[in-house]
Amino acid sequence: MRTSASARAGRRWHPWRHIGRHHPRVPITCEYKLESGRKGLLTTSGIYLDCRLTQAGRRCTLTHEIIHLERGPVPDHPYLSAIEEHLVDVLTARRLITLPHLLDGLVWTQWPDELAEELWVDVDTLTTRVEHLTGEERAHINRELARRQPWNN
Repeated sequence: MRTSASARAGRRWHPWRHIGRHHPRVPITCEYKLESGRKGLLTTSGIYLDCRLTQAGRRCTLTHEIIHLERGPVPDHPYLSAIEEHLVDVLTARRLITLPHLLDGLVWTQWPDELAEELWVDVDTLTTRVEHLTGEERAHINRELARRQPWNN
């Protein structure tokens, strides 16, 4: 019996389900245009997602804000806050894009727009995930692509 690529890769991260189960008292609002190019905002009254975001953009931004919620406040110091934002970006990309899903997408899609769409993420999140692959992850991807696409070797 054959299994689908998504079944082999496991279940995708679902930020809406996660927040409903783990933070049911945190309201999410997608009704407003946020200022200064912000995609999302975590406040004491809830999470705000910019109304102009795509579905993938909302998924990525909500995950980003959930990670902020779970990690605690961003430091006030500009250098430390930049480090925290970068770390949250990397954690967001890892949570949204598992290695099996990335590998399956690389086999069948074109970089980056089609792959991002296949993975239900925005291109920025996909780029962050790929830029922060570990050496072991890169080696695994290279081995698997060589095995799955022997005509490219």
